[in-house]
Amino acid sequence: MPDPGEYWDPIAQWLADAVFFIVHIYDGLPEWAVPIFIVAAVMVISSTVSLVVLAARAQRQLREAHREPADEAERDGRAGAGSSREAEYLWVFMVPALNEETVIADSVGRLAQVRVTHKRILVIDDGSDDRTGEILAGIAAPELTVLTRTAPNARQGKSEALNDAWRHLHRVVLGSGEYRGWDPQRVIVAIVDADGRLDPLAGRAARFFDDERVGGVQSQVRIYNRDGFLTLSQDLEFGVFGTVYQLGRTGWGIANMGGNGQFNRLAALDEVAVEDAEGRTGPWRAGRLTEDQDIGLRLIHAGWRGAQSPDVVIEQQGLHSLRALYRQRTRWAQGAWQSFSLIGATLRNPHVGLVPRWDQFWYLLLPAIQAWVGLSVVLSVVFLATGIARPPLTVFIVVLAYVFSAAPGVLGVLLARSRPGLWGFLVGLLLAHLYLFYSWVIYPVVYRALIRQLVGAKTWAKTQREAIEAPSAPSAPSSEAPPSSGIA
Repeated sequence: MPDPGEYWDPIAQWLADAVFFIVHIYDGLPEWAVPIFIVAAVMVISSTVSLVVLAARAQRQLREAHREPADEAERDGRAGAGSSREAEYLWVFMVPALNEETVIADSVGRLAQVRVTHKRILVIDDGSDDRTGEILAGIAAPELTVLTRTAPNARQGKSEALNDAWRHLHRVVLGSGEYRGWDPQRVIVAIVDADGRLDPLAGRAARFFDDERVGGVQSQVRIYNRDGFLTLSQDLEFGVFGTVYQLGRTGWGIANMGGNGQFNRLAALDEVAVEDAEGRTGPWRAGRLTEDQDIGLRLIHAGWRGAQSPDVVIEQQGLHSLRALYRQRTRWAQGAWQSFSLIGATLRNPHVGLVPRWDQFWYLLLPAIQAWVGLSVVLSVVFLATGIARPPLTVFIVVLAYVFSAAPGVLGVLLARSRPGLWGFLVGLLLAHLYLFYSWVIYPVVYRALIRQLVGAKTWAKTQREAIEAPSAPSAPSSEAPPSSGIA
C-alpha cells in the first residue's frame, strides 16, 4: 500500500514555499516602494475576482437569451421586421457626420435596410467641408433628414450635434406630421457613427424596452475590417467588453452605453436633459470626450436600467495605424478620467444595490487602477535591471507572475470568443495572448490622457476613415433628394 505521505508531502512543501514567498515577496525593496506593490496586488486580485463574477453572470444572461421564444415574425415566415414587438416603437437613428465622405453612403444605405415599421434617419452634417453634404443630398430615402449645422455652431463636439438632433426630434418629428404627439416612452433613439453598419434586425432590441424601466440598450460592437493585428485586437477588445463585462452587468441593470449602436428611450433622455452655457437644452453634456459613458451613467443614476444585447450587432471600422489608434484611445482614456466627477453620484445612487454600486465604482476607477498597476510594472523592471530586487526564478514565481499579468485577459478573450473543441480552445488561447500584447502596446495612453486632463487640453484631431468599397445597400424607392433642415 503506497504511503499517503508520497502524495501529500510535495503539496505541503509547495504550499509552504508559496506562503514563504508571499510573506517575503517585498524583502529588499525600498520602503517607499512596498505600499505601491501591495496596492497594485490588491487591485489585480480584486479585478480578477470582479472578472470571474461578471463572467459567470454573463453566461447566465446568454443562457436566458437562448431560452427566449423564437420571434413571431421568424416563426410565421414573414420577411418584415426582426421583432414583432418593434412595431410598437418609433425608431430614430441619429448619425453625427463630420467629413465622412468615405463611409456615410454605406452607413445610411444600411440604415435604410433596417427592418422596423416606424423609422426616421437624422444625419447631422456637422459643418463638413468635404463631399459629405453632396453625397447625402444624392441619397434617395424618404425617411432620411439631413440636419446641416453651420458656423459658428458647427464642430463643437459630438454632444452638441446630438443635442441639435434631439431638439429637432421633439420640435419637428414629434411636433408635426405622421408622428405628432408620439409618446416619448415609445420612441427609441439609436446612435450610429458614420462608419457604423447596423444589424438589419436591430428591432430585436425592442424586447428589452418592453421593460419600462430600461432606458438604454447597447449593441454588440464588432470590427468589420479585422484583417490585421491591430484591427483584430480591437475586435477582441470590444468582444471582451460586450460579452463579459456588459452582459455581466445587465442583470443588475447597470450595463453602460458605448456610443455606436446605442439605443436610448427618448423619455429617459428627456429626464437627464440639462442646459449648456448658451442656455440650450439637451441630454448630452457639452465637453465630454466620452459622451456615451457619461450619459449611460447619468441614466442609471436617474433610476433607468441599462442592458447589453447579445444578438444585435453593429460593425464599425477599426484602425490600422498605431498613431491613429493612440490618438483615439487617448481621447477615450481622457474621457474616462473626466468621469471621475460621477463617482460621488455613483456611490450615492439609491436605485441599485450595494454590489452593483461597488462594481460601478470600480469601473469608474479603471484609469487610476491601470495607471497604478502600470507604475508597479515599471518599478519591477527598474529594480530587476539595477539588481535592487532579484527574486529566484522558481516555477512557482513564474506561474504567479503569469497569473497576475495574463490570466484576466486570457479568461476574458476565451469567454468572449469561445469555440467548441480542442482546436477552438487553442486558437482562442493564441488570440488571447495576441490581445495581451496589444493591451500592453496601447497601455501608455492612460498616462498621456492623464497629462492632457491635468493641463486642461481639450483639442482633438478627428479620426480619419479608410476608404471602403461602394455600399451594396439599395436606396429606398424615391426620386427626390431628402429634405434638409438648417440648424443655427
